[in-house]
Amino acid sequence: MVLTPSNMVALGTEMPTFSLRNVLNGEVVDSDSTSQEKLTLVMFICAHCPYVVHVEKELALFANDYKDKLEVIAISSNDAIAYPQDSVENLKKQAEKNGFNFPYCFDEDQSVAKAFNAQCTPDFFLFDEGNKLIYRGQFDQSRPGNDVVCNGESLRAAVDLFLEKKEIIKHQFPSIGCNIKWINNIRWGSNES
Repeated sequence: MVLTPSNMVALGTEMPTFSLRNVLNGEVVDSDSTSQEKLTLVMFICAHCPYVVHVEKELALFANDYKDKLEVIAISSNDAIAYPQDSVENLKKQAEKNGFNFPYCFDEDQSVAKAFNAQCTPDFFLFDEGNKLIYRGQFDQSRPGNDVVCNGESLRAAVDLFLEKKEIIKHQFPSIGCNIKWINNIRWGSNES
């Protein structure tokens, strides 16, 4: 495990285009189908990372709490050959175990993670109705073993402030987690583990 922070992509960045299959039902999920009436949260997670396992139950509660105001899309981009714990079958089991009520997609060639500049699991990207990035970073300040309650406080605050038409805090804290497991440990031609 390589402890990795999120990259903190510039606010205002447009959501990259993507088209992936939902592992739960085989339906295509794409950036063109995101609602122009709701916020969209794209999160990069996986089945085995202890940082994701730490927040996965709260992710399900968060998505349920905001289901009328927020569209949630989860994506796993890990190399499932080198890390079979993150196979499509195990992603399905994770979703079922936690009651995920949102699409969970597998980014087999990792092109979507690269387009988003995702770095870690979990990595969160919140977009407004015009698909512009308004929040990226941590779910909350809890981490495995730090005794801080996992409640999604940071992401909830960003959503609530936006919905109340208040300014979202510009100083946002990166998410911390396992590095995305790049195919052959190579990303954009560099040796990265």
